[in-house]
Amino acid sequence: MVADPTLAELTECGVVAVMRGLEPETLIETGEALREGGVTTIEVTADSPGAIDGIDALADHFEGTEVHVGAGTVIDEETANAALRAGSEFVVSPSLHEAVIETCNRYGVASFPGIMTPTEAVSAIEAGASAVKVFPAKSVGPAHVGALKGPLGQLDIVPTGGVGPSNAQEYIEAGASRSAPAGRSSTRTPSRPATSRSSPRTRRSSSRPWKKDAIRSERQRARIATKRTLSGSEA
Repeated sequence: MVADPTLAELTECGVVAVMRGLEPETLIETGEALREGGVTTIEVTADSPGAIDGIDALADHFEGTEVHVGAGTVIDEETANAALRAGSEFVVSPSLHEAVIETCNRYGVASFPGIMTPTEAVSAIEAGASAVKVFPAKSVGPAHVGALKGPLGQLDIVPTGGVGPSNAQEYIEAGASRSAPAGRSSTRTPSRPATSRSSPRTRRSSSRPWKKDAIRSERQRARIATKRTLSGSEA
């Protein structure tokens, strides 16, 4: 498991808004609309147009706020590295890729690989995944989560795909971890334009230190070094 405070913060909202296929110029507006609605964890899928630039823009825009920005549909080490350089705070995959998990662990970033079988689940945890993502959950239903939790009670399970307000409780009762978001939602267009707020944003210490060299905590300085290491590896 990755010992990263970000993981605990990601679970507070209980929902990850998945931005798939959005035009880059709409990402920030959509992100603000989601934040207004109480969603503080946003995933931009790597198969979206300009995904890495979009993650970079969102990470900069929400720097120091309660909003966490991550990358989804990451299936190779190269994409994981690009997402980390852009400021991704977590990485989600539709399937199990140990190289992606290893990359995330190397730089202290939470990873959520997709699994379906007990063998895949154990392989993911042994590789150091933060939690496992049962995907596509709608193909197997809540009973599958309960079946996995029987012999593998230590699993933090994030059911994904077909999980919503009408059935989320069923997944939780079946064993979806309360320490991880119980399912995720897809977002294609903002439900309404983001509006300006009269109250200041809730701030948190930045977890994107490679963006702001002025940060001083030990953990943040370590992540600045991570950014520099990643950049230097390309030289």
